[in-house]
Amino acid sequence: MSDILKIVPQECKFEESHRAPLEPEAGLDERAAVKEARRCLGNHFCQSCDLCRMICPELCITRNAHNGRIEIDLEYCKGCGICAFICPRKAIKMVREE
Repeated sequence: MSDILKIVPQECKFEESHRAPLEPEAGLDERAAVKEARRCLGNHFCQSCDLCRMICPELCITRNAHNGRIEIDLEYCKGCGICAFICPRKAIKMVREE
């Protein structure tokens, strides 16, 4: 087991989570599977307070100008966990990478 941590980003707003199907789709390619997995994580806790974006030392958390969602660039994220710690709704969760 690795000691490296990764961020599970929050992507789905609460209203959207009620409209989405309960079960994930089968037979998806890798990119679609990642998107589906993020949808299924219960990502409806973010209140868009921007604390994570303001505190990130790597500046890898941004707000999407088109849909207003907070996005985390996992290519640049170092896994420090500051964003998860500061989030008042605990909408960001750190998990061990396998």
